[in-house]
Amino acid sequence: MLVIAVENVPPRLRGRLAVWLLEVRAGLYVGDVSKATREMIWQQVTAGLGPDGNAVAAWSARNEQGYELATWGTNRRTPVDCDGMTLVSFAPAAVRPSGGPSK
Repeated sequence: MLVIAVENVPPRLRGRLAVWLLEVRAGLYVGDVSKATREMIWQQVTAGLGPDGNAVAAWSARNEQGYELATWGTNRRTPVDCDGMTLVSFAPAAVRPSGGPSK
């Protein structure tokens, strides 16, 4: 099984994903495809994201977790390998200037 989630991507990419996968929610695609097809789809995702887009893909794999994942683009969540297990690091939100001392 393959699951791809995209944010801030051009409509052209969303339409291309819908050719191969079922869009079950806005920007969330699922399907059961071969490894070659999965790699071809991911190439199209990375090439078509645009400057502000980001994507994550997760697919079934024969490992301890039962899946692997890949990301592309800027996002607060980043996969991190921890002794062979993939965990997700969550970056804090950017600190906004306060505009001066409060009274």
